[in-house]
Parts: sequence; C-alpha cells; structure tokens
Amino acid sequence: MLRLIDERSLFETTIHRLEGIFPPERILVVTVADQAEALRAQSPQIPPENFLLESVPRGTASVVGLAAVALAQRDSQAVMAILTADHYIGDVDRYRHLLRAAYQVALDGYLVTLGIAPTYPATGFGYIQRGESLGFYAGLNVYRVVRFIEKPDEVQAQGYFTAGYYSWNSGMFVWQVVQIQAEIARQMPVLSETLEEIARAWGTPDQADVLGNLWPTIKPQTIDYGVMEGADKVAVIPAEGLGWSDIGSWDSLFEVLPTDQQGNIIIGGRHMGVDTSRSLVYVDQEHRLIVTIGVEDLVVVDTGDVLLVCHKDQAQKVRQVVNQLNEISQDYL
Repeated sequence: MLRLIDERSLFETTIHRLEGIFPPERILVVTVADQAEALRAQSPQIPPENFLLESVPRGTASVVGLAAVALAQRDSQAVMAILTADHYIGDVDRYRHLLRAAYQVALDGYLVTLGIAPTYPATGFGYIQRGESLGFYAGLNVYRVVRFIEKPDEVQAQGYFTAGYYSWNSGMFVWQVVQIQAEIARQMPVLSETLEEIARAWGTPDQADVLGNLWPTIKPQTIDYGVMEGADKVAVIPAEGLGWSDIGSWDSLFEVLPTDQQGNIIIGGRHMGVDTSRSLVYVDQEHRLIVTIGVEDLVVVDTGDVLLVCHKDQAQKVRQVVNQLNEISQDYL
C-alpha cells in the first residue's frame, strides 16, 4: 500500500496495469481482513464483494483455492490469473500481451506461469527449468516446464544462470479454474476437502461462519510447493523485456528507482547526507529530517512509530524482525 515509486501505491499500480484486460468487476482481491479497509480505499472501483478475506494468512495455495471457489460460483468455465500486488513491471504493454498469450495456453489445459529471464545468479528466487517448445501463442514461444526449483545456493544459482534454459519463478500464473481445482484435489486432498465445504456454503447465510471456522484449520502452504512442483501439465512463457522486479524488500528499490550522484535513494521527508552513498532513506512524514554521516549501503526507514536501520544486504531479514515483534507484541507495540 506504500507509494514508493510514483503517486500510486504498488497495489494501485497493479490494478491500473490490468486496464483493457480485466474490468473492475472481474478483479478479485484476496487479503487478510485487517488490510481490507485500506485496500478498498485505494481501489473504490472494485466491488466490495470482490474482496475475499482471510482471517489469518494460510499461504498462497489456500488463497488460490479460495479465489477458485469464488470464481467457480460465477462461471464454471472461468480462467483466472494470479497476480501479485508488489511487483514492478516496466513494460506494461508487453505484460498485457503476455497475459493474453497465457490465456490462450490455459485454454489448452495447461497451468501457465510467466518466467523471468535471470539477470544475475539470484539466490532469493525460485527457478523454472524449461523443456521442449509447445509452439507459439500470440507470437510467443511457449515451453513445457520440466521442474520447479526452490531457492538455490550460490553455486546452483550460478549454474542455472549460465545454463540459459532456466527462468526465475515470477509467481504469476494463469489457468482454468477447473484445472487448478483438479490439481489441488489430486495433490492436496485435505485442503481440497476444506475448500469444498467452503464452496457448499458460498453464497448462503452460512458463508461467513463456515469460512471463519474452517480457515484457521488450514495448514499453510505455497502454491509452488503444494501444487506446481508436482503438476503434470505446466507451461512457461519466457517474459524477456518485461522490466520485472519483485519489490519484496527495501533493497530491491535500487533496481527500479533512479539514484542521485552518490547512488542514494531518498523518498519522502527531508534528508541531509554527509559522506553518504548507495543508501536508501524513506520517511513518511513530510517535515521529518533524517541526517546520515559517513555511511554507505544502508537502509533507513522512518515510519513515525518505528525506525529501521540495516545494511542493504540484510534487508531481507526484516521479516524475521516482524515475526519476533508478533511474538512479543504486548511488550513493544
């Protein structure tokens, strides 16, 4: 929900990118309940009933399953796209073209993923190994997926990078609702049974109670590990030239935002830097002044009630801090 790159938040930008492909009434937002109000305020064009709320996070497999339940009630032949709200896309026209091509591939019964061409041997992304070509769709060469690979170590990542037939797993998927429901039933039968019970109550006066009672019982799992790694009919469309970045941590902003002459990124507030280089300073209070002296490769984030200072290459560990704060929230929050 942060406005990091321009006047729109990452969420608002994600919705805006879908113009010309999905009208607002065909966009569903799956989120945790305590974020729904703020997200609705940023997307008033999306009908309130299109917000599907988790009482607690239970992983992307259950999120996809819940969205499939809602869509199946509307149209049993629906094709759904899974699109993450924190991605940066540089070439929006190409992005839309890729989604249209993926739709055509999905109609042939494939679970489709968009694969990002690696620009360096990243250890923070999963990888997709592609096999033989399945032909051209909308002018794009589409490949059968050989396997999905969890985040590798440095040696493995270097091998994938130089091999030339691996893609980063973008986490963007397109498939028929019936196809993904069938795969969940085959590979995650316990989750499937829970989703079927939710589906039976969907649209009835019992919907909220059934969802509220059953959702916390679901074992958290990702769609990649729970379904995609074991799926039989999976296709990947290489998404070269997309200008993609996963804005999943503060340091990733260096991939998409311009820097000053010292290599710094300053967002919001005011900053005075002396001998400061290659650092990010984010302040969400307009008149707040942050001063840095003799530092490099730092991330400084001031939200008013919390101040974060970390080395740029440690920014991925913020999640660990959040988890610890959740455990001791009564003492710190």
